[in-house]
Amino acid sequence: MQKLVVGIDLGGTKMAGALVDSAGNLVGPILKVPTPAHDGRAAMLDAIAELAGKVIAAGTANSGEWTIAGVGIGTAGVVDVTSGSIVASTDAISEWAGTQVREGVGQRLKEAGYNVPIHVENDVDAHAGGEAWLGAGRGARCAIVVAVGTGVGGAVVIDGQTWRGTHHLAGDLGHFPAVGAQGEPCTCGRFGHLEAVSAGPQIYRRYLALGGDAQVSGTRELETRAEAGDELAAQVYRDSAQALANVLVGLAYTLDPDCIIISGGLANAGKCWWGPLQETFKAQLSGPLENLELVSAQLGSTAPIVGAARGAWQLINAAN
Repeated sequence: MQKLVVGIDLGGTKMAGALVDSAGNLVGPILKVPTPAHDGRAAMLDAIAELAGKVIAAGTANSGEWTIAGVGIGTAGVVDVTSGSIVASTDAISEWAGTQVREGVGQRLKEAGYNVPIHVENDVDAHAGGEAWLGAGRGARCAIVVAVGTGVGGAVVIDGQTWRGTHHLAGDLGHFPAVGAQGEPCTCGRFGHLEAVSAGPQIYRRYLALGGDAQVSGTRELETRAEAGDELAAQVYRDSAQALANVLVGLAYTLDPDCIIISGGLANAGKCWWGPLQETFKAQLSGPLENLELVSAQLGSTAPIVGAARGAWQLINAAN
């Protein structure tokens, strides 16, 4: 009988889940439900367990004979993978810090008849795990994955294992001090961090702060203007890309990776962002690193589901 795990991607507004086999293939549909991000811990844990149950039920209807072997969860926040708990959270999910996710979801699933191991990790780590396993980092010994969207996150995968760090923050490059970010307010309350100039909302904020047209509705319209030749719009995209490129150069010389993978909403941006990103990055590399490329992620929104499932499979295999 085939064994499958449930992979869940938990975001601030929605969560998505699917069954995943040991080769990383999605089995059955991806199910999506709203995240009760501001309804408290119990509501969140209930929602995660309910989604897992729905994914299992959908698989029962569509996937032949199989058994559920585990659940992998990629969630926003700083995660202690050993305990499956949230060390620190973002504003996206209220009261999430301190939550024992593995214990809470595990108990709820046990009550529903599923006594299986639960793996919990940060959502960007899960995204990186998916890309390193089956996406743009497939076959790489060392892959750096950068997620640039509403925030800036990152993760490092070495020899198939996500490097977490002592404080569970390895790869969290959004709070690197960045050239060009001096005096810019970061979402963490400090100044001068990469996220303050490179995250999508911050690009838009800087455009308005520099005297941009208040009628511009958001980053999509702003990107269109930048591509069409609006100099101020192009400047804030250029500033974003150059600040990120400088940080990535530092990571390249520190870790000497096989590849650096760019994911998130800005990975879909046009030449106004990718052009200065690539140019600034390449201009500072020398010797053997001259051939190191920045590449786009390949798995899209399925990456964190697959990556969370990968963590669950590793947990299951380690126990056998």
